[in-house]
Amino acid sequence: MGKAAQIKYRLSQNNSVIILKKLFRMIGKYKIILGLSILFASVSVILQLYVPILFGSAIDEIIAAGRVDFTSMWGYLRQILVAVAASALASWGMSLLNNRMTYRIVQDLRAQAMRHIQVLPLSYLDRHSTGDIVSRIIADTGILSDGLLLGFTQLFSGIVTLVATLIFMFSKNFWITLMVIVLTPVSFLVAKFIASRSFRMFHRQSEARGRQTALIEEMIGNQKVVRAFGYEKRASDRFAAVNEELRQCSQQAVFYSSLTNPSTRFVNNVIYAGVALIGAFLIPGGALTVGGLSVLLSYANQYMKPFNDISSVVTEMQNALACAARIFDLLEQAPETPDADGKLETVRGEVDIRNVDFSYDKSRRLIENFNLHVQPGMRVAIVGPTGCGKTTLINLLMRFYDVDSGAIDVDGRAIPTLSRHALRSSFGMVLQDTWIKQGTVRDNICFGRPDAKDAEIIRAAREAHSWEFIERLPQGLDTVLHEDSISQGQKQLLCITRVMLCLPPMLILDEATSSIDTRTELQVQEAFDKLMQGRTSFVVAHRLSTVRNASLILVMRDGKVIEQGRHEELLAKGGFYSDLYNSQFQPS
Repeated sequence: MGKAAQIKYRLSQNNSVIILKKLFRMIGKYKIILGLSILFASVSVILQLYVPILFGSAIDEIIAAGRVDFTSMWGYLRQILVAVAASALASWGMSLLNNRMTYRIVQDLRAQAMRHIQVLPLSYLDRHSTGDIVSRIIADTGILSDGLLLGFTQLFSGIVTLVATLIFMFSKNFWITLMVIVLTPVSFLVAKFIASRSFRMFHRQSEARGRQTALIEEMIGNQKVVRAFGYEKRASDRFAAVNEELRQCSQQAVFYSSLTNPSTRFVNNVIYAGVALIGAFLIPGGALTVGGLSVLLSYANQYMKPFNDISSVVTEMQNALACAARIFDLLEQAPETPDADGKLETVRGEVDIRNVDFSYDKSRRLIENFNLHVQPGMRVAIVGPTGCGKTTLINLLMRFYDVDSGAIDVDGRAIPTLSRHALRSSFGMVLQDTWIKQGTVRDNICFGRPDAKDAEIIRAAREAHSWEFIERLPQGLDTVLHEDSISQGQKQLLCITRVMLCLPPMLILDEATSSIDTRTELQVQEAFDKLMQGRTSFVVAHRLSTVRNASLILVMRDGKVIEQGRHEELLAKGGFYSDLYNSQFQPS
């Protein structure tokens, strides 16, 4: 084995141990269920192991032809029936408890993952596809539950079986039992050797499954675009490549892990044969009876059964550990910086941005030395070419990202000293990208104000000019919406209605009317003009006709403000803004 292979081998071993420790910490929350499960497992196994003794005693009652003590034999058989029935009942109780414990652990993991996603920085969510994250929470936890269920059942009964079997075997013959114990580590070493290698392969399988889920979600969610641009074949080819990678990873993982069971069974069969051979030599000398040998053979088989059982489910266990690694990787991602508890009692809307630097990729600056002072009630328009930093500035104002250096103050208070909820609830935000959750129209409008009355909702809908299409829906406000229930423009109108309902002290409009027809846009623009009166507003726009009335227009390029002023002033300068404006309103 080369040096690189040795390092990978040690890492896979360490990862498995670390993941198991984390799982055991979660299992510790259910100590009572765990204790009862072990108790039922002990009762079931001890009764199962007592049955061979009863059988051996019954066999020894057959002394010779015509010399059989049927009375004693039938007594032993009745005891066997009672023991088997009680063992089955205890085994059922253990399985019931293991099911409850397993699914509670998985429920906890999913709940933790969902809560953790709410506090993860947006930078993590931007770097990882939605499909991959969904795969971790849904698919990986499902596979983990299957592995845990099998593992608990085999582990608890297996440990009790090993200990109890050895005690019973020692009571029958010391030397044969000693031989079994000496040969046992061979089975352990074979299983460990194979399992340590299959873990890495199952981890690769889980990662490939996450990429496959992400691709499926991307292609199905954007099927109209795929077909419009004739991307069907390339989409199928991309899926075929990922699917082939998943097939290879799965095949290799299952192949290597499947070697465990036949390998350990071979070792265990050798041990079984050794017990039979030595026992056969001991019978003529009187050191062992035929019934005693049958008991020892039964115990040798019972003793090896846990190894065979565990090796038979090693595929599921390794797969479960690989999935657990991906789940814990998500749970252990550093959350966004701790939240302060500062509040804004009365929001005036004064915003001060001083010497701000920021970049998504730290090797390439996006915003450099940005400065801006906004008086309460001002309407600030931000214009410029695509990628100049307009939306990034909004992300910094809302503290979706923290600045690399510099400071942003709202009403004289640095935004890191305010709670994120207090800061964000001070802004009403309408984005170019719309989001509609599955629920009624009412639920979607009341997203920011769950306690709003119908009269308030209708008022907001009328002002946003969304009431016209809401009235035409089958159940009006009670119509259940799905992703494709309404058009993109109608979705944007609902997003505007949310803001109209909340009436926040400050506004952020990022291409808020980009999906609306011209006539409705003019009507919505009038409503926005009315709403923005007396409110500090930031308007990101590509259509410069919508920013003529702004108190201040910031012209950005390459992360810097290159021009600022009112519409007429910037046109008079004949600079970059003038060129942008003329390119939109003058024929080429």
